[in-house]
Amino acid sequence: MSDGQLSFHLPGLVSQGAENFFLSDGNAALWEMVTDPARWPAGKLALVGPAASGKSHLARVLEQTEAAQVVPAARFALPVLPPPGRLVVVEDMEALPEAAEEPLFHLHNHLAATGGRLMMTARTPPRDWPLRLNDLATRVQAALVMRIPEPDDALLFGLLLKHFADRQLRPAPDVIPWLAGRLERSHAAVAEAVAALDDAGLREGRNLTVPFARDVLGE
Repeated sequence: MSDGQLSFHLPGLVSQGAENFFLSDGNAALWEMVTDPARWPAGKLALVGPAASGKSHLARVLEQTEAAQVVPAARFALPVLPPPGRLVVVEDMEALPEAAEEPLFHLHNHLAATGGRLMMTARTPPRDWPLRLNDLATRVQAALVMRIPEPDDALLFGLLLKHFADRQLRPAPDVIPWLAGRLERSHAAVAEAVAALDDAGLREGRNLTVPFARDVLGE
């Protein structure tokens, strides 16, 4: 960075704690429901949202605050059923193998019988998951569905801050407002824009300024 160029500090460590989840009017109700498992009807919730929308972040919040057991659906395996009252999060339900459907069915019944909680994450709602076991499909389709909304203006600004911080990048002070006024209101657009700026910056060795962002992303 050249002498005299204004900059501001962004933290270099990536964190998925509760304190790093940006709240706005648009996602406050979602946050309140997801982080209060006692409110989930029948003890189960399906968290639905596009890629990079914060599903894994929320799973990690529950892991830290509720001692949740977080299991990727693609590698679902629970050789021992959890103790009574446990919260289990199964991530990316579209990737659940057929062989894991019956074990998940038994886990569902176990949690329901012992006062446990089950959260499942996916890009699509339960009715669209490619489940072959009808009994499991019926049970997960009864879960409360919470959809992660696309970011409003305040959240878009916060997401830009976090994505730059995650990559340990220090843009000039006017870059984030410039991006916030031009990007599509979506989590994916933020992730893609910051990734493109990071890649181009590494290749070209240029500072993260508005002219540089305009060259990389266009108006």
